[in-house]
Amino acid sequence: MIRNLIFDVGDVLVEYRWFEMLTRDYGLSEAEAKRIGEEMFDNEIWVQGLDGGRLSLEEAIHQYELKYPDDVDVMGWFLRNGEQMAVKRPEVWDKVAALKEKGYKIYLLSNYSEELFHVHTKRAKFLDVLDGGVVSYQVHALKPDREIYEILLEKYSLKAEECLFFDDRMDNVEGAKKVGIQAIQVTSREMLNETLDEMLTK
Repeated sequence: MIRNLIFDVGDVLVEYRWFEMLTRDYGLSEAEAKRIGEEMFDNEIWVQGLDGGRLSLEEAIHQYELKYPDDVDVMGWFLRNGEQMAVKRPEVWDKVAALKEKGYKIYLLSNYSEELFHVHTKRAKFLDVLDGGVVSYQVHALKPDREIYEILLEKYSLKAEECLFFDDRMDNVEGAKKVGIQAIQVTSREMLNETLDEMLTK
């Protein structure tokens, strides 16, 4: 029986507009935005450094400057204006709160840097209904590695078979399943809303 619902943040509870930031807000071409996005996100500076809690935002910008000196101006602007990246999903938050009222325990499990996590979740209503959570920067462990799922289960004495995890990435979904947690890949905002509505009507 599912008693605990575990949510990723990015592209689950919060939407991202990173591409629009680089094109519409900063003025890059679509090709340039795609290239710089890949340089930033598909990089150990972001993954192990920022999300892994080993680098501050300013330290990461310095590392990007060493690696991509021609692109550091836009990268620095992007990271220092993180509040422009997150898009609220209030209807999802309302459903999460309703599921809490229905008796489910609500947890977070997300890969995030400290600074961006706080900026992206500022005044987010889902924080008010949480029973707990683990964010990668706090524990220096990352999804889909087994360790971070086990940290969450141990911290809150959760039984894996009583948990259902929502994440937008299939590798993270598979990582959860390897420790016995049931998991669903969130492929769109609409799909998530429909799934949560179904749970509310049961």
